[in-house]
Amino acid sequence: MAAASAVRTVGRRSRRLFDIFVAEIPWTVSSKELKEYFSQFGSVQRCQLPFNRDTGFHRRYCWIKFSTPEEVQNVLQKDPHILEGSKLALKQQIRRRRSQRRSQSE
Repeated sequence: MAAASAVRTVGRRSRRLFDIFVAEIPWTVSSKELKEYFSQFGSVQRCQLPFNRDTGFHRRYCWIKFSTPEEVQNVLQKDPHILEGSKLALKQQIRRRRSQRRSQSE
């Protein structure tokens, strides 16, 4: 039980390292297609598209990690982002230092 909790905690921490949160992804879009789409703005280091174990479908949101902050700005400057006829909802992830997170939780 403790091991599962530790894995969930690490997963939450790793998501904070991503640059952009993308929501409203059509069911038919794969992580490969997302990487291809976002690579027009820069080098995509990682795309994390979580799946629902019960249904086998992805959860219609993902996290994208880019190589540089300039690439993130390239993505955010374009609006709207449309894949397969659906408008994606993007939100920039805010990176905080550990010292800032600790002071906010106290």
